[in-house]
Amino acid sequence: MEESNIKVLLAEDDENLGSLLREYLIAKGLQTDLFINGELALNGFKQSPYSICILDVMMPKMDGFTLAREIKKINGNIPFIFLTAKSLKDDVIEGFTVGADDYMTKPFSMEELLFRIKAILRRSNNNSASDQNEFYSIGKYSFDSQKQILSVNEKTQKLTTKESELLKLLCNNMNNVLERNFALKTIWQEDSYFNARSMDVYITKLRKYLKEDDSIQILNIHGKGYKLIV
Repeated sequence: MEESNIKVLLAEDDENLGSLLREYLIAKGLQTDLFINGELALNGFKQSPYSICILDVMMPKMDGFTLAREIKKINGNIPFIFLTAKSLKDDVIEGFTVGADDYMTKPFSMEELLFRIKAILRRSNNNSASDQNEFYSIGKYSFDSQKQILSVNEKTQKLTTKESELLKLLCNNMNNVLERNFALKTIWQEDSYFNARSMDVYITKLRKYLKEDDSIQILNIHGKGYKLIV
């Protein structure tokens, strides 16, 4: 994706920080709209298409987690990054549970934020355009990895980008061990505590999505990784 085609929704109630971030991203060639609370950001998202959302967690009228859930109802495939002044593990885990692609704890480097934006969009684009094998049968389920849709008995579940990437890795290693470090570096580019906890959350969600077929299991292989058994 050309940088001039990237459009960023920035929700940040600290107007000084928000203005600095907006000016920096615009200077780097990214179209960027700033909203100073969650309600304005949600209305803005409904009015215009965006490539990625950057959401402050603590905002008036609607916090970042609630805003993310509302945005996901409109576009379940939109990537987003949380900005937080907190470093509590529960906040980070909640963010990934909502479906965040990344998070940054204040204060942070604007250059690093730009790097993470580009990395997420590159990953998202590669995921939709790379591998030839886009369709998988998982027991009673059908999985379209390009459209990120899991189907069973005429019911469909729209997956987030990371859910889809993780399920695709599991499918490509079906009945074999998917090594934990390989999955972390492939999807998150880094093997860290928070990313590992995030992956555990996504594994739990995938198990829930696949629960209608008793023949399907996603096993934890202690010290190694996961195994999708069908």
